[in-house]
Amino acid sequence: MNNEEAAPAIVDVEKRLRYISGIIKQNGRKILNNYPITSPQFVALQWLREEGDLTIGELSNKISLAFSTTTDLVDRMERNELVERVRDTKDRRVVRIHVLEKGKVIIEEVVKKRQEYLGEVLESFSSEQREMLRELLDVLYKEMKYVHEK
Repeated sequence: MNNEEAAPAIVDVEKRLRYISGIIKQNGRKILNNYPITSPQFVALQWLREEGDLTIGELSNKISLAFSTTTDLVDRMERNELVERVRDTKDRRVVRIHVLEKGKVIIEEVVKKRQEYLGEVLESFSSEQREMLRELLDVLYKEMKYVHEK
């Protein structure tokens, strides 16, 4: 496929991904309205649940926020008893952010509701279509991650 043939397909894929991302964010905000947590806090908690305890610097890189903004975010989450700062066991100078039980429960509930929403959307898909979508999204993710890391 040459560039001229690929261009309309790329335009369509970019547009659909942008729209899908917008719908997911909009639905995510609706779900979060029922919880004492903001969207940036949710993203931070997700990273901490997936990656384990992180330093402020590591977390700020993951969520693409400035160090000072991430510090403020963690301060608020700590006041709301979602996370705590803990000293690293190997190097006492290093402080890591650890998710507390309240933060874990919120993440699990919100993710479950997001998955239920997606399940409803995918109900009309055949099992083959769902599997193909999963495989294609996996390939897309790996390619994007590879290109990003270059």
